[in-house]
Amino acid sequence: MITPVYAIALGSNRPGRHGRPEAEIAAALAALGGLVAVSPVLRTSPLGPSKRRFANAVALVASDETPPALLARLKAIERDFGRRRGRRWDARVMDLDIILWSQGAWGERGLTVPHAAFRTRDFVLRPLLSVAPGWRDPVSGLTVRHLAARLARR
Repeated sequence: MITPVYAIALGSNRPGRHGRPEAEIAAALAALGGLVAVSPVLRTSPLGPSKRRFANAVALVASDETPPALLARLKAIERDFGRRRGRRWDARVMDLDIILWSQGAWGERGLTVPHAAFRTRDFVLRPLLSVAPGWRDPVSGLTVRHLAARLARR
């Protein structure tokens, strides 16, 4: 049986115990395990009121976990890195999101895969394009390459 693969978006715009945001991403990648591929880290402008630039990347991770189980593990990693729930769009040491799952779509227990906003976020699509350009969005049927090209034209 083939192990399912997830596309995980990583973002950091606040130094933590591992150092600058790029070092936080490297440490989060080590905590994730099961790495199949990792994009280059991009520096991007923040969404919302935060003034700090983000370091963003995408990792392809092999895991037999269900989407809810993986999400729980991602949230535990965020907490371990010092992320506190509260203000949306605030600076954060680590943000981890499930973007895609090789098994298709998931929509149960408050979790939606693919990530609802990934098609409109350059800071997700550009790194995802470097590691999975042919991956098809199970909702639109378009590849990551097509989604990125559409977004670039806007």
